Amino acid sequence: MPPEKTSLTNRERSGFKVLLRFLPYLWPAGQTGLKLRVVASFLMVVASITVTTIILPKAFGGAVDRMTAGQDGAVSVALALVVAFAVARFGGVLLDNLRNAIFETVGQEATRVLSERTFSHLHGLSLRFHLERRTGAVTKIIERGSKSIDMMLYFLLFNLAPTILQLGIVAVLFWTGFGPGLVAATAAAVVAYIWFTKAVTDWRVRLREQWTEHDTATTARAVDSLLNFETVKYFNAEERERKLYGRAVANLARSTVKIETSLAAMNIGQSLITNLLMGGAMAYTVWGWSQGRFTPGDLVVVNALLTQLFRPLDMLGTVYRTIRQGLTDMDEMFRLLDTPAEVTDVDNALPLHVERGHVRFEDVRFGYEDGREILKGLTLDVPAGQTVAVVGPSGAGKSTLARLLFRFYDPQAGRITIDGQDIAQVSQASLRAAIGIVPQDTVLFNDTLGYNIAYGRDEASQAEVEAAARGASLDRFVAALPEGYDARVGERGLKLSGGEKQRVAIARTLVKNPPILILDEATSALDSRTEEAILDTLRGVSTGRTTITIAHRLSTVVDADRIVVLDGGRVAEEGSHAELLRRNGLYADMWARQQAERAIAEAAE
Repeated sequence: MPPEKTSLTNRERSGFKVLLRFLPYLWPAGQTGLKLRVVASFLMVVASITVTTIILPKAFGGAVDRMTAGQDGAVSVALALVVAFAVARFGGVLLDNLRNAIFETVGQEATRVLSERTFSHLHGLSLRFHLERRTGAVTKIIERGSKSIDMMLYFLLFNLAPTILQLGIVAVLFWTGFGPGLVAATAAAVVAYIWFTKAVTDWRVRLREQWTEHDTATTARAVDSLLNFETVKYFNAEERERKLYGRAVANLARSTVKIETSLAAMNIGQSLITNLLMGGAMAYTVWGWSQGRFTPGDLVVVNALLTQLFRPLDMLGTVYRTIRQGLTDMDEMFRLLDTPAEVTDVDNALPLHVERGHVRFEDVRFGYEDGREILKGLTLDVPAGQTVAVVGPSGAGKSTLARLLFRFYDPQAGRITIDGQDIAQVSQASLRAAIGIVPQDTVLFNDTLGYNIAYGRDEASQAEVEAAARGASLDRFVAALPEGYDARVGERGLKLSGGEKQRVAIARTLVKNPPILILDEATSALDSRTEEAILDTLRGVSTGRTTITIAHRLSTVVDADRIVVLDGGRVAEEGSHAELLRRNGLYADMWARQQAERAIAEAAE
């Protein structure tokens, strides 16, 4: 149908563009050593084809002719030709394996460069991208794209190109030794073989694309479910998750069956074409022998040449499919690379110089989506060295301030400055180096306790890690562990309690030692006793730093130098705890309600 043809044509054009983009990885600029490996590998391909396509058949055919001739000395000549056949056969295997060994470095280097570039680019994309894409699906794209690189290089250099060369050699040998008729028959069979293989493989590529979608969905479903293990348990949803995963696996299984069935159909058709040619060519040679035109050795030569020719042609379907699938997988990977970063450094961005740590939001407007503005002309001043608390009802925009300060997003209007420097004009690396955060939900790497603390700053020493643990009141907990700082914290830190995870987050920030500190609901997930202990630690950590405390519980911010109350994306009121209570406004109302809720909770206990 016309739409399908158009779709296929577009896909082929897209594949051609991907191939052109991929070729520089085969011939890397400035890598003379790798280029020499490519050249040496291809020369070995030519040598191997010369040995297997010319020497082997001729030696084998010559041995047969000597054996059937019955002439004096035929035995010794036949033996010599048999030895030559064995040596040439070994030489072909030797050249193929040396070629693979020499070229492997090229393939692995291309894989490394592209994988590393994609991984680095993903970390450069905005938070919005990562919130909208499933981690499992993204990692699967990188995995498939990386695996396709080495296969693409191998098949392009060592299968497709040699097959074309071998076709030319066989055509010359057939023309000079057996006449144009055999050349025409071979050419017709090869054209039919290629046409049939392409038609069936195009159909299988569409099936493969469906399989890829189901495979990605299955992996994403599993990763998403396992990452939310606790939530699944909270809601007794194991059976629900099993059904959802089972449905995804069933779709994947059906797609796999279709792919395997189509492979069987292609193998049968290919075998029919090749065996028709083999049978016809050998019958023609036998007829020529009966007419005195050919020798028994010629029959062996024809058989050997066609066998050598159809060996790579038998792989043509696999090669074509692999290249098409590789282009599809690499296209997805290149699309990740082409995804523009929402937040980028300006040209020649200067590093941020923090002398005092004065933070200021000036008439900032921001919304995560068009038509839904979160901050509506907010102006907020955080003097150097002071602790400013930001409170307000849910959805007021409190946590958005931290994301904007870190430049996970840029405001649609207004600006944010640190010591008078617009953070949009400085480098992101220097900006984030100057800010530390203790988040509400501390997510740790599945590594050791020491690694997670030292993550605050690259190359932090063991002494600095231990000092940070003491500063976060974590040292006694570590001392009680049999493995100490080498104890593993588990996936996302699940082996630690909420208080312990928060102390690790504090220690990590102490290792970083930033002049500006953000406490984003740092104690909201803790019980009262643990919260009070953490608050004491945070007060010590905040000393001498510019601190922005984002809080829901007002009892945690009564000691702040200034409290800013947000409502509807604007500053509703600000002042000290006592001043805000005297105004009897929004803050006083929130305080009264929270105190009443606390009294009820204490009475219930």
